[in-house]
Amino acid sequence: MSGQRLSVAMCTYNGARYLEEQLDSIAAQSRQPDELIICDDRSIDSTVEIIKAFASRVAFPVSLSINEKKLGSTKNFEKIIGLCTGDIIALSDQDDVWQMEKLMLIESKLADSPGTGLVFTDAEVVDEYLRPMGYRVWQYNGFNAAEQKKFTEGRAVEVLLKRNVVTGATMAFRASFKELFQPIPSEWSHDAWIALMVAAYADMGVIPEPAIKYRQHFHQQIGIVKKGFLKRLTLAHQTKSKTYFSQLKKYRAARDRLVGNIEALPDKEVIVQLEGKMSHLTVRGNIHERKLHRLFTVLKELITYRYHRYSYGWKSAAKDLFFS
Repeated sequence: MSGQRLSVAMCTYNGARYLEEQLDSIAAQSRQPDELIICDDRSIDSTVEIIKAFASRVAFPVSLSINEKKLGSTKNFEKIIGLCTGDIIALSDQDDVWQMEKLMLIESKLADSPGTGLVFTDAEVVDEYLRPMGYRVWQYNGFNAAEQKKFTEGRAVEVLLKRNVVTGATMAFRASFKELFQPIPSEWSHDAWIALMVAAYADMGVIPEPAIKYRQHFHQQIGIVKKGFLKRLTLAHQTKSKTYFSQLKKYRAARDRLVGNIEALPDKEVIVQLEGKMSHLTVRGNIHERKLHRLFTVLKELITYRYHRYSYGWKSAAKDLFFS
């Protein structure tokens, strides 16, 4: 991709414990970034000092912006994406370790697929000492071969309306899409929102290689730890109505954003799919307490295939029937 500039966007907050390893892995990339942009969300540890020391010893430009007030993760990523000047923007957490070929893989994938707006890789899940935990992010997310095929066939929205499978720390996208997803609604995590919005307008690229070591530790904001099905059912039951109606608010924001830019939308079917998801969430959030009424509602959602299209199929139906 001759002439294409590549930005790495990293958000930090009290990340001193693991930050140096992440920065060193960026410096060790076989394809060096053209710039590293960092937004610190008012850290009170030595994060800023570590960044300044790193900036003084690497060949590529490092720009540090310290927020005037604490923004939180989503709005911090929104800000930092706006500061990037590259044609490609790769997002970075503060506590992972990148494989040496990560940026090269991303750049090659985008070069080979001019119609692709966003690419993401798999990741090896490791503990705080970088010891493998025996599974990868795609495995944890259930992002199997059939769903990967949907991404390559231009049907990524179908997968993303069930759940987000795109981890921000593995993601890179063309900067030309920034205006389509900025600003990021506060109800959404930045990676899920960006993935869904870009998927509505462009192809999505998958890179099966685990290009990062995705560190799990006590202090991280979002992590992935395997839970059994019954444990997930219990957690979901405890927050049933709140979960469904907060999800409904999220997807309404997505629908409204796409409708507001409908002239640029290649396929209006995406809006129909979003409205189907919203209807499904409304039904699940209002499911009747009486078991007989509940049974009819669950059967109707099964017959219309909306449990399989927008939730987890028979598992979600069983949850609504027996655990609501």
